[in-house]
Amino acid sequence: MFPMTPWVKRLLIANVVVTVVAWYVPGPYVLLVLYPPAVLVRPWTLVTYMFLHAGWLHLLFNMLFLFFFGPRLESRLGSKGFLGLYFVSGVGGGLLSAIFAPGAQVVGASGAILGVLIGFARYWPRERIYIYGILPVEAWMLVAFYVVASLVPIFNASAGGNIAYFAHLGGLAFGFVFLRVWEWRKGAARRAFQKKLTPDASPKGFGGDRLALMRWKGISVADLHELNRGEVLRLLDKAERGGPASLTQPERDFLDRMSRR
Repeated sequence: MFPMTPWVKRLLIANVVVTVVAWYVPGPYVLLVLYPPAVLVRPWTLVTYMFLHAGWLHLLFNMLFLFFFGPRLESRLGSKGFLGLYFVSGVGGGLLSAIFAPGAQVVGASGAILGVLIGFARYWPRERIYIYGILPVEAWMLVAFYVVASLVPIFNASAGGNIAYFAHLGGLAFGFVFLRVWEWRKGAARRAFQKKLTPDASPKGFGGDRLALMRWKGISVADLHELNRGEVLRLLDKAERGGPASLTQPERDFLDRMSRR
C-alpha cells in the first residue's frame, strides 16, 4: 500500500468531521448543501457540498476510494496538482448537476473522487484493483464502468434513486480535462526550460540555415583540439553536401558552440 500523503489525510479528516457535524448539529447542513436554485446566493456550496454525505455507506465508500487511490496520485502530481484535480472535479460535478438536475440537492465527494479515479487510471491504466478484495479489475475498466453506470440512468427515464449521476459525469469529465491541461502546461514549462538551456540555437528555415552555414564556415579549425577539429570538419562537409537541414539539433548546437569560441 502506498504511504499516506499530507493532503489525502487532510481531506479524509475534513470529510469525516464536516459530515458528522452536519448530521448532529442543526444548521450547517442547510448552509453547506448544494441546492441549485440558491447557488447564486450561496456560491460556496459548490465546494462545501463535497464534504457532506447522505449516510455512513456513502461516506465510507468515498473515503475508501480516496484512501486507496489518492496517495499515489498526490505523489505523482504533487500537492498543488492533486488538490487542483480534486476540487476542479468536485466543482465540475456540482456545476453539471446544477445545470441538468436543477431541482435536486447534491451532497457527497463522489465527483471529486471520480476525478481522482480517472487520474489514477490515466497514469496506471493496467493496475489491478480487487473489488471486495476478490474480483480483479484493471483501473481503466473501473473508470469505464462508472461512465456507463452514470450514463445509463440518465437516458432511462424509469431509473430513479438519489444518486447524483450528473455529478459523477461532471467529476469524470472535468477531471479528464484538468489532467490534459495540467500535462500541457507542464510540457510547456519543460520546453521553455530546455529552450533557455540553448538560447542561441541556430534558427531553422531558408534564411536561418544560410546564416548558420556562413557562421560555421568561419570557425577557426586550426585553433581547435584535434577531436573537435575532426568533428567540425565532418559536420561542415555534411552540411555542405546535404544542407544545414541535414544536421540534427545536437550537431547544430555543437557547431554553434564551436563558432562562439
